[in-house]
Amino acid sequence: MYGAILGDIIGQPYEFDRGKKTKDFPLFCNNPRFTDDSVMTIAVCDGILNAGLTADEKTMKDAIITSMHTWGHKHPYVGYGRKFFFWIASKDTKPYGSLGNGSAMRVSSVGWLFDTLERTREVARWSAEVTHNHPEGIKGAEAIAVAIFLARIGKDKNQIKEYIETNYFKIDDLNNNMMKPHYFHINCIETVKQSLGAFFESNDYEDAIRNAIALGGDSDTIAAITGGIAAAY
Repeated sequence: MYGAILGDIIGQPYEFDRGKKTKDFPLFCNNPRFTDDSVMTIAVCDGILNAGLTADEKTMKDAIITSMHTWGHKHPYVGYGRKFFFWIASKDTKPYGSLGNGSAMRVSSVGWLFDTLERTREVARWSAEVTHNHPEGIKGAEAIAVAIFLARIGKDKNQIKEYIETNYFKIDDLNNNMMKPHYFHINCIETVKQSLGAFFESNDYEDAIRNAIALGGDSDTIAAITGGIAAAY
């Protein structure tokens, strides 16, 4: 989680394509700030711990929803998407079919909290489905939680990449990604692919974050997702 939160803070000044798509930038700006990525990362973890690691689906989802609302009300103006902001403000807690990247940016704790890959995938899916119940929102969250879990238990990058590509989707290498005309978007699968590419071709945590931000686009979220994996690795 520290890796995800730091990635969010480092990437925040460059969101909305405000950077120059280079790895050469000050690691921290003069006024570093966290965004919704950090708040919801903490909220999901808090909800899981409140429910208990062995909780059933309904108990776990209810606890995550309650925690996301609690933390969202504590920090209401940190850059939530419009639909998610209204979801936090509403008493109606039904999911709204999002395929945005919010499900993947908040899932890092799931990769740390559980002892098996199967349980990691299950809870990652539940954590997405409370809002992002579109198949792509679910798939993106699962893929990131799995990558963190595999990194945590000592798998190398080739093993992690092979699992992701066998079970989820192919990942472009970083050089090909750099050549693409990136722009700000919040599509979950595209964001996750970019984040994984930035991690796989990094030398260490800082290099992974610099790779992520150099891609441009939704920089705080890409860096948060990349940072969560890189810190575990």
